Amino acid sequence: MSDEILRLEGLCLSYGAIKAVKDVDLVVERGARHALIGPNGAGKSTLFSVVAGTQRATAGRVVLDGHDVTSLDEVGRVRHGLVRTFQHSSLFLGMTVLDNVRLASERAHGSPHRPWPSRRADKAITALAMTHLEAVGLAERAADVVGALSHGERRQLEVALVLACNPRIVLFDEPTAGMSAAETARFAELIESLPADLTVVIVEHDLDLVFRLAGRISVLAAGAVIAEGTPEHVRADEAVRDAYLGTSRSSEPLFGVAS
Repeated sequence: MSDEILRLEGLCLSYGAIKAVKDVDLVVERGARHALIGPNGAGKSTLFSVVAGTQRATAGRVVLDGHDVTSLDEVGRVRHGLVRTFQHSSLFLGMTVLDNVRLASERAHGSPHRPWPSRRADKAITALAMTHLEAVGLAERAADVVGALSHGERRQLEVALVLACNPRIVLFDEPTAGMSAAETARFAELIESLPADLTVVIVEHDLDLVFRLAGRISVLAAGAVIAEGTPEHVRADEAVRDAYLGTSRSSEPLFGVAS
């Protein structure tokens, strides 16, 4: 089995003469915690959309666990084990926490809509959904309506929905946007508790969180990867400093002091 789970080769997305994603080459190793960072407007979420299949690349390839999935849509890539979360929660607010996860579990396992109830099937799905809720720390909120959850708890619930899809790789797009410091800390602990064989790629503006979680970081600017490496390497990279601060301010400290 190859050590890599995701490979991008010359990936491009153009809108007429405008290149939103420019010849991106990127390799993500199996089980990695890989972050994608860059200044505002760098194209991070757009790149995620192309990788997830929400938008079709205008050139290049997306290879997922050895399979060329470039021609597949988002649903096809989910079936190959790639799941993406979005900056804004997409949950059924009027349903209970448990029912949200039950629905995701049923879809992931291909359970058909039944004209008559099956207690055995329902019990199995409920047990599986509760396992996912326990994993994200929401078991005690199972009977609550999602609309009553805090913003941070809704993000936790989204992770439970992700786990219900049995993914091999998850793309987290700005998962802590709008969270308080305490909620962000809880979310970081949740990501750290995920199975070691589950690959995580995260777009995040909170650089403290990035440097806490990521073992490898890719930096995007104007749609192109300008640097990649360990957190220590990225901290010291002059091109990264210029992209964030501008050349005239490139001597200023960036991302704090490496520990």
